[in-house]
Amino acid sequence: MQAIKLQRKYPQVTQEEMFALIEKFNAIDVDSTGRVPKTAVISAIQSSGEASYDRARETLKDVSVDASGKVELEDWVELNVKLKQQAAPVLPSKAGKVTVKGSNANVSHTINEDEREQFTSHINGVLDGDPDIGSRLPIPTNNMQIFDECRDGLLLCKLINDSVPETIDIRVLNMPTAKKALNNFQMTENNNIVITSAKAIGCSVVNIGSTDIAEGREHLILGLIWQVIRRGLLKHVDIKIHPELYRLCEEGETIDDLLKLTPDQILIRWFNYHLKAAGWHRRVANFSKDVADGENYTVLLSQLKPEECTRAPLQTSDRLKRAEQVLQNADKIGCRKYLTPPSLVAGNPRLNLAFVANLFNTWPCLAPLEPGQDFGAVEDFDAEGEREARVFTLWLNSLGVDPPVNNLFQDLKNGVAILEAFDKVSPGSVVWRRVSKPRNETGVTPNMPQLSRFKCVENTNYAVDLAKANGMHLVGIQGADIVDGKKTLVLGLVWQLMRLNIVKTLTTLSGSNKPISDTEILKWANGKVSTKPGAKTIRSFKDPSLSTGVWFLDLLDALKPGIVDFSMVTKDASEYEAKRQNAKLAISIARKMDALIFLVPEDIVDVRAKLILTFVGSLMSLRT
Repeated sequence: MQAIKLQRKYPQVTQEEMFALIEKFNAIDVDSTGRVPKTAVISAIQSSGEASYDRARETLKDVSVDASGKVELEDWVELNVKLKQQAAPVLPSKAGKVTVKGSNANVSHTINEDEREQFTSHINGVLDGDPDIGSRLPIPTNNMQIFDECRDGLLLCKLINDSVPETIDIRVLNMPTAKKALNNFQMTENNNIVITSAKAIGCSVVNIGSTDIAEGREHLILGLIWQVIRRGLLKHVDIKIHPELYRLCEEGETIDDLLKLTPDQILIRWFNYHLKAAGWHRRVANFSKDVADGENYTVLLSQLKPEECTRAPLQTSDRLKRAEQVLQNADKIGCRKYLTPPSLVAGNPRLNLAFVANLFNTWPCLAPLEPGQDFGAVEDFDAEGEREARVFTLWLNSLGVDPPVNNLFQDLKNGVAILEAFDKVSPGSVVWRRVSKPRNETGVTPNMPQLSRFKCVENTNYAVDLAKANGMHLVGIQGADIVDGKKTLVLGLVWQLMRLNIVKTLTTLSGSNKPISDTEILKWANGKVSTKPGAKTIRSFKDPSLSTGVWFLDLLDALKPGIVDFSMVTKDASEYEAKRQNAKLAISIARKMDALIFLVPEDIVDVRAKLILTFVGSLMSLRT
């Protein structure tokens, strides 16, 4: 009956061909459910030689698959018919870029083939042998399969943990079994963890949601992959990890000047430091046109490892051949990664940044500082205020302030970022014609043209006025204090703004006209926890019992019964590590529920009340 019905719909398919198609579909449908994952269908088409992986994948976008994302028999027939009707390749390619269909027929997006290839290669390398997804590797670098492998969230979660270890507690991930694939809901939970965790490690994740990952949206997933890889590559470009970076200070500068620089800018400084040491007449100011001819790379490599890398490529006039020679030199010192000759010559900024970061991480070649020399104080991560500063920085960046905040105390000095944050929290509150903006905030030194102190104070005074107009309690703070980077006062202002954001969100969701207080948030949370037999409530967000992490797990399980596997929980945790594991579990479960959590497990164990309030407020915003 099915064959007859389908043949009426597709008269161009002969009866013999229809029976053959049905037989092939049944062979793919190993569970006999009548529904097959898209990836299995694409692989079957590719294996049969009827079409390439990418052609089958792109054509499948035009097939009317239902919301489940599973391919049924009729979809299978439609796909095969469309493939036969097509004469030309479906992925137009030009100059190393591929155009793919977007979310509807009128939208298309461009994918950089070099980036897709190199990022896939990076993933194959760092996740090789992973106990959970290692069997899926290596992923082909010459097609779009990487985007399908990302759909269930597992690969991206593993990539995040590679870039910033222990960000995600893998115990909370939904894993497929040999007999049962993940359903759409389980994939969404995994992808919630991807998005919220990426934001929590400082990635700029603005236009992508869990659905985009599940649907394999190529341009969005590629951008997210780059953000995560970039975060991992740049995490060691830090003076706390490499004190010898102090050597990059220019004449008249102090360590404070170096701390003003972003990791990208520090890498540019490092690059130029070695070019200068080599006696080379050129300098670089970017990761695109300044490196595209390969000359600066040739000199950098020969300066880092003169025994292995010569300046011979400078004698080659053909840029593409010179680029290959540069990469051969890099290969001699174990650093041929991320770049190909065409992408080097094209000046791809992402791949060049990755190449230079990998060089720095492998061969920094900066002489150690002399013992006993005082180079100024660099705050430790656990120093007073630094943990809060980390959370506030991540929160500001999650709002999409531009340019992103790298150093909280330095980057708020001109007032623009804090005013942008005000406008995000309270749309329309900032009259932008009153605000002075720097013409250009990009550059490689902190001495670039910026706003005058007078203009900075004007902006920050305006920010303080807005804070007071929004009912914030600010005592003894003026705009000049922000310009001067007074840490306690800057932290106080940003905390009040973050708290205003939480309160506004909760007030809107509750439908109340009266702002929700901290006491009401506490009452709500205790009310939820008290519904669980044996669970203990807390007196305040400073309650010492919070350090075990158990209260948070009870709250999460009260909000969504069954989401916590209490066999993983140390109920009477007294040791620091046991408490930290409980807290880590709670954070990952909250992110699984799509809560935006910026604190780290240590913040819970150390009972940092302000940061704990942000955790509970984020949960309350999900359930109000």
